[in-house]
Amino acid sequence: NFKWVSLWGLPIRTMHWIATLGILTLAVTGLYIGKPYFVAGGDTSEHFLMGRVRFIHFTAAAVLVMTGIVRVYWLFAGNRYERWRALFPFTGKRLKDMARQVRSYVMIRPEEAPAYLGHNPLQQLSYTGLYLVVLVQVVSGFVMYGQAEPGGFFYTTLNWLVPLFGGLPVVRFVHHVFTWIFLLFIPIHIYLAVRADILEHNSTVSSMISGGRIVTEGRRFEDE
Repeated sequence: NFKWVSLWGLPIRTMHWIATLGILTLAVTGLYIGKPYFVAGGDTSEHFLMGRVRFIHFTAAAVLVMTGIVRVYWLFAGNRYERWRALFPFTGKRLKDMARQVRSYVMIRPEEAPAYLGHNPLQQLSYTGLYLVVLVQVVSGFVMYGQAEPGGFFYTTLNWLVPLFGGLPVVRFVHHVFTWIFLLFIPIHIYLAVRADILEHNSTVSSMISGGRIVTEGRRFEDE
């Protein structure tokens, strides 16, 4: 016997896919801005390639910030699997379950992993870390954006952070390094999600599309 369990509301699922597209767009355009890997042919006066790439980059950044604002609101307005408590696995029980989850990954023993309906503690910690990475990217990105208009809103609001970073070159370096954190996280995230679907039969991938999971009736979960 099986039952349907609703986990992720439409706002969370929508934000997930919009943020995914936005991060990929930011990574591709950001790497080009940092070091253009091709240039348009012909008379350069007839082209505005870098300007278009920068516009796409800034637009994607604005969209990502807007999804972030909605996500912060949903940390308090969402269901029990979407709220802020589900992102901070720092109780004794959660830390023990995190160790069990790591051991099940390392030893390839999915049957030893703790059963969670929502995110397991390792996922909770990784997503919290990812939100912090996004925050650093947004702040450092807008610091650099403000340099184009000294005295403007972003320059006036955020330029005091430049000395704290250690100078504008360090801001740019941090922004670049954190881009690679995203690029490393994405394939690992996809691999672990697909792996969980195959080995643990827990509908992880499809739940971010359908919003829920089909589970065995009577099965016990740690976060019920």
